[in-house]
Amino acid sequence: MLPLHCSYMRHIRKLPMSSPGLALLLLISLASPTSSCTEQDKTSLLQFHAGLLPEGGLLAWQNHTDCCMWEGITCSAKGMVTDVSLASRSLQGHISPSLGNLTGLLRLDLSSNLLSGGLPPELLSSGSIIAIDVSVNRLEGEFQELAPASATPDRPLKVLNISSNLFTGPFPSTTWRVMRNMVVLSASNNSFTGKLPTDMCTSSPSLAVLELSHNQFSGRIWPVLGRCSMLKVLKAGFNNLSGTLPDELFNATSLELLSLPRNGLHGTLEGANIIKLSHLATLDLGDNNFNGNIPESVGQLQRLQELHLNDNMMSGELPSTLTNCTNLMTIDLKGNNFSGELAKVNFSKLPSLRILDLMSNTFSGTIPESIYSCRNLTALRLSSNKFHGELAEGLRNLTSLSFLSLGNNSLTNITKALKILGSSKNLTTLLIAHNFMYEVMPQDDTIKGFQNLQVFSINSCSLSGQIPRWLSKLTNLGALMLHDNQLTGSIPDWISNLNFLYFLQISNNSLTGEIPTALAQMPMLRSEKTGAHLDPRGFQLPIYLGPSLQISMDSAFRKVLDLSVNKLVGEIPREIGLLKAIWGLNLSSNLLSGEIPQSICNLTNLQVLDLSINHLSGTIPTALNDLHFLSEFNVSNNELQGPIPTGGQISTFQSSSFDGNPRLCGPLLNRYCDLAQAAPVPITSANRWSIEVIFSIAFGVFFGVGVLYDQLVLSKFYG
Repeated sequence: MLPLHCSYMRHIRKLPMSSPGLALLLLISLASPTSSCTEQDKTSLLQFHAGLLPEGGLLAWQNHTDCCMWEGITCSAKGMVTDVSLASRSLQGHISPSLGNLTGLLRLDLSSNLLSGGLPPELLSSGSIIAIDVSVNRLEGEFQELAPASATPDRPLKVLNISSNLFTGPFPSTTWRVMRNMVVLSASNNSFTGKLPTDMCTSSPSLAVLELSHNQFSGRIWPVLGRCSMLKVLKAGFNNLSGTLPDELFNATSLELLSLPRNGLHGTLEGANIIKLSHLATLDLGDNNFNGNIPESVGQLQRLQELHLNDNMMSGELPSTLTNCTNLMTIDLKGNNFSGELAKVNFSKLPSLRILDLMSNTFSGTIPESIYSCRNLTALRLSSNKFHGELAEGLRNLTSLSFLSLGNNSLTNITKALKILGSSKNLTTLLIAHNFMYEVMPQDDTIKGFQNLQVFSINSCSLSGQIPRWLSKLTNLGALMLHDNQLTGSIPDWISNLNFLYFLQISNNSLTGEIPTALAQMPMLRSEKTGAHLDPRGFQLPIYLGPSLQISMDSAFRKVLDLSVNKLVGEIPREIGLLKAIWGLNLSSNLLSGEIPQSICNLTNLQVLDLSINHLSGTIPTALNDLHFLSEFNVSNNELQGPIPTGGQISTFQSSSFDGNPRLCGPLLNRYCDLAQAAPVPITSANRWSIEVIFSIAFGVFFGVGVLYDQLVLSKFYG
């Protein structure tokens, strides 16, 4: 959270010049301090200082010095404290009511600290304060009501930011009746309950910014909000609001940002209402239950820059008038039922377009050539539709493209596609899974480029051939998904030369040979100190792992090696114990033999270990109990014997983790060790299939916190 005078400047700049609070809000330049402050102000500040923990916190305020010279304090020419600016000082403790005694105080900024307790009502009822920012703290409790207007004169407060705290209870009503000068109110990221305030517009006719998102407000959106003639920003997303958008809301014709995502709103977008909001720059109604079409009148929103109607139940074709919104930078329509051929929209008329997300609809036909005219596109996601045909050469024109997701369509000619995409020098994320079905993986050196590629998903295509050597030239690659193909041959040693590779998933192929010891040299899996080499541009869009789970670039990536469901033979190399940074290791459903190497016990960061459905023998190493972070463990359907280690992490797993090993014994299996000498029971094909089904269900959990939505075998969601 930025300090108050920074975080709201972009809103304040848009306020009309007639706004009574504009001059004061822009008056950030302050008077020069004098040689002394008043005794009353010094006493009030010292009382606040005494309430910090440890006493005085990190503030070196001294009683024998002039308080106008203290850190964070600014005074007027008459020695009166006008500003207390103590943002991001790691302050702890309570906010003292004594600050309300600073009769000349104009601005109070205590944002981004660790303050607790309540917000003293003396600050809200101050006769001088025009701006309060206590955002990003630990303030709690219910917001106290102020006396009704008949007993209290109107307060001068213009800006109040209490966002990102722990406030609870209903939003006060009488408080706002004395806030006739309020211009900016942000109460987002709290736990307020009850209905939205109904009299804000009547009580505060100059209200321009109202931010109430990420709370627990319920009920309907009140029609009286349409009376906010000065309102420019209305944000109430991530609440429990229901009902339809009242027609009266669209009478707030000054709105520039209307954001109501992740609620339970429903109904249709009426064209006659939409055109009233001629100043609208951002419309965000995503994650609701709206249905119907996008009205043709949307083309009259000439100032529209962002359109978010994602994850609703809307349908029909996109209106061709959408291209009249020539300032559009973001179009997010994913997760709806839009259909038809996208070629009916002439994207070449949207020169500013940077993000186009149409994932999970039913668009058909070929990818329109006009999209390739949007040279400013940085993120394009067309996955999970019904596009077919080959990629066109025009894709080379998208020189700014960083994120491209085309998964789960019916595209063809993988060789041509890779030759075209390789020329995209800024491409960092390429997700093209579930296409090019039953084609051959290109092997020759004609596939070049991809010098900045970091995330590459080409899984679930049933591609034949071998793991191609041209992948070895992708020196910035961090995540590689080749699973669910028909690749043959051995795992090449050169994979370990990809110095930034931290996630390798090549499961469910027909790879043969032994696990190469070279994999134990993968730098990212060996060193905890090596961070993922990821460009912030790599995730222009979040990548979806399921209907309600998504990750973005600043999420922690899991370090995973998945070689499961292949035909690998031989022993698990002891060198595997060098991968001390690895989070998940899956070697299940192969033909591996020999004992579980003791060196696996060195992988102290391991949280998922699956060695099931192999021919492993010997005992389960007791030292596996030292893997304290291990949350998933499976050695079922092997030829293991002896007691299951007790008294540690291994004994916390269910018996299904050990099934199919007739010579294992212990309390988990209700099999006493001195009686566990029964002959081995063969794993029937039916039993093996059932185990694989169980594993496939758990597969989403295995990688759910991991990396990419596009890599998962899900029928609808492809990042």
